[in-house]
Amino acid sequence: MFTNDELKKYAETLWWGLSTARTKPYVPGDFVLLRFDTDALPLAEAVFDMLVEKGINPVPRQNLTSNMELSFYGKSAEEQLTAIPAGDKEFIGGLNGLISLIAPASLTHLQAIDSRRIGKAAVARKFMRDIMEKREQSGDFGWTLCIYPTPALAEAAGLSMDEFKAQVVKACYLDDDNPPARWNEIFDEAQKVKAWLNAMDIEHLRIQSEDTDLIVTPGEQRRWLGVSGHNIPSFEIFLSPDWRGTEGVYYADQPSFRSGNFVEGVRLTFEKGIAVKTEAKTGGDFVAKQLTLDEGANRLGEFSLTDRRFSKINAFMANTLFDENFGGPQGNCHVAVGASYADTFSGDQSTLDDALKKALGFNDSALHWDLVNTQQKTVTATLKGGAETVIYKDGEFQYE
Repeated sequence: MFTNDELKKYAETLWWGLSTARTKPYVPGDFVLLRFDTDALPLAEAVFDMLVEKGINPVPRQNLTSNMELSFYGKSAEEQLTAIPAGDKEFIGGLNGLISLIAPASLTHLQAIDSRRIGKAAVARKFMRDIMEKREQSGDFGWTLCIYPTPALAEAAGLSMDEFKAQVVKACYLDDDNPPARWNEIFDEAQKVKAWLNAMDIEHLRIQSEDTDLIVTPGEQRRWLGVSGHNIPSFEIFLSPDWRGTEGVYYADQPSFRSGNFVEGVRLTFEKGIAVKTEAKTGGDFVAKQLTLDEGANRLGEFSLTDRRFSKINAFMANTLFDENFGGPQGNCHVAVGASYADTFSGDQSTLDDALKKALGFNDSALHWDLVNTQQKTVTATLKGGAETVIYKDGEFQYE
């Protein structure tokens, strides 16, 4: 699959992502959790070797195989679904970083499993994400992730393995002599876009395409983020809006796979911040169940835009990491129903407790599901005071 040189470049790119994502620098002796699927073992070994050379303590953990997931979600008693091993809380609380290598052997093996069982297990483990989020706010934790090509991904995307790998190589700049240096260039350009957006006093955004007409309200004390190292690759510029100001219709023309289910043509209708109607060409029942996972599952947690000039991804990849960063002819926007990102709070992160999150309209949920629209679109910002300005058109941010 990948040559030794490409594996080394991929590992160094992930290190760029991890160290960029954390506000405090890594030092020898830090602990980094290395989670990986079985098929990603070659990359896991390269990352492990690199971390050791840097003086970091890698903690390798292999994810459940497809058959293990079938056993766990299909056969577990209720108590087993929600059981947490002793020490997990302390373990997560002592980590300084997380690198996840995603390489699914199957995308549809869980399609016959009741999604509520999967949701119950996720809700029981939400505390781990909360711990990592708080440590990230204090600068003590960072994370990044990537995908490793597998036959299941290539087949679902309608690509050959060589075509799928080629998308990964060009999207992550693994064909450059120095991928981290190229990522620094993208990072610098994204900084200009974020500074331009963050200088605007936006009341609300209106997203219009052939099938979407949606109002998104950024809310108070928000900032646009993106190209932060969290995802490799990542070209999106995003924020977590005040969920209470969401109105209208959002349509995801790009398919997606989630929890073993294929979903296509999702249409959500929002009223007063709540998705009051869910429709889909394929997987409608699954969509409806996902949005009842918990109280916040039918609310907006994220709004994002990707400039087609940044992203080289021009094919459906059957994986959210790549598909939410689709470039193509028109770029993309995506929304996520469910959990918000606390780091889009523009104030002092140490002051953002649960009460302030609620007051500012940051959504809370065990769900975070990205739904992507790649249609030609215009995004217009209405500023406080009433003036309007187009911030995104035909796949490009309208900054200079």
